[in-house]
Amino acid sequence: MRTLFKGGSVVSGKGVRRADLLVEGEKVVSLGRGLKAEADRVIDVTGCVLFPGFIDAHTHFDLEVAGTVTADGFATGSRAALRGGTTTVIDFACPDKGESLASGLERWRKKAVGKTFCDYGFHMTIDDWNESIRRELPEMFAQGISSFKMYMTYPAMLLGDRDLYWALKELKTLGGICGVHCENAGVIDGMIAEKKAQGELSPASHPRTRPPYLEAEAVGRLLRAAQAAQAPVIIVHLTNGEALDEVLRARKRGQTVYVETCPHYLILDESLYDQENFSDAARYVCAPPLRERKEQDVLWKALRRGEIQTVSTDHCSFTLKQKELGREDFTKIPGGLPGVETRGELMWSCGVARRKLSVAQMCRLLSENPAKLYGLFPRKGTLQPGADADIVVYDPSGGHVIRAEDCESAAGYSPYEGFATDGGIRQVWLRGRLAVENGNVLFSQPEGRYMARGKCML
Repeated sequence: MRTLFKGGSVVSGKGVRRADLLVEGEKVVSLGRGLKAEADRVIDVTGCVLFPGFIDAHTHFDLEVAGTVTADGFATGSRAALRGGTTTVIDFACPDKGESLASGLERWRKKAVGKTFCDYGFHMTIDDWNESIRRELPEMFAQGISSFKMYMTYPAMLLGDRDLYWALKELKTLGGICGVHCENAGVIDGMIAEKKAQGELSPASHPRTRPPYLEAEAVGRLLRAAQAAQAPVIIVHLTNGEALDEVLRARKRGQTVYVETCPHYLILDESLYDQENFSDAARYVCAPPLRERKEQDVLWKALRRGEIQTVSTDHCSFTLKQKELGREDFTKIPGGLPGVETRGELMWSCGVARRKLSVAQMCRLLSENPAKLYGLFPRKGTLQPGADADIVVYDPSGGHVIRAEDCESAAGYSPYEGFATDGGIRQVWLRGRLAVENGNVLFSQPEGRYMARGKCML
């Protein structure tokens, strides 16, 4: 099957060009202005912008958190991803402490295989460090897992500084890369205990016990450990200027540091936790928490300057009923927001349409950079001959209002309810097949494939 997209503009990380795009089977064959090619079907995309399929390298599907399980498993989560233009997700295989990496990977495969509507891969979480774990690492690379995750908070996942250093050093030797959740667990626990003693148990205490400087402290500490290990690292879901300053200082020392942020830190702010209605406030609880509005300007500027390389979602969805678990104690509110479905339209509307980002920058942040960072390029992240025909057809004139009732996520609410978009996603193609049209997921059954990944190319 040969498909010709005519009349649109094709985006890469370098810019936008008026060009037709020819797809044969699952692959891009050629592109050029006024392409003269025989095709089985011609798709008129006049006035539209064609992006490489978006990649969300930070999702949490079917994850146990705070005594419950995320509302979205791989089926609903990946349908939501596709509807939002994300054709590849990279989720986290999470062994329990004391469990082998292989058993954690096998458990996550069972969650995903035959249930995932978009293409997918796994990061491997390291929440223990010992000789057995170290010996397993080469097999993870053999299984196509070249990126890892470590936590500096959460008792079930936390690694101490010594083990974090040793793990980073070993990953450097093997050519892997690690993303790290950076918050100072000890001081946060102390501040939480103080709030509880004072009887301040509402969602408003959540951001006050996880202040931005404790994120910045942990970023700085991680980067010194990475300096000692001579290892590249990724700071995941960075939220504020103080933390970014630590990154910039490390780069001046010659360190390789990549940074990810998320749409909710670019668009929402911590005043939402002060709402009187518990449900209205609790729905925004995530870690790190939303920050003051002034931090949004810092992050947008960093995106423009190339100081932040990717925008992922940290999609970790819970229903409002699940959030009720913390009505009497804010620390029991399951933390996380749904976001995989709305990222592309939000980044266009709040970034490109408001001239905070160029179209090419959006492409780098959502497609090209994550493909390179996580070993998927040039199969993913680009519309060039030989690449998978993962295509997002964005119509700048197709604005609409975000409504939870229209969404595929099982969360039942959207953090962006009522947001009027500038333009919208008209179509999504997965490996040459039309997957989404005008907001409707067309696949009747899961079509996603596991993506074995190579090493970082960014």
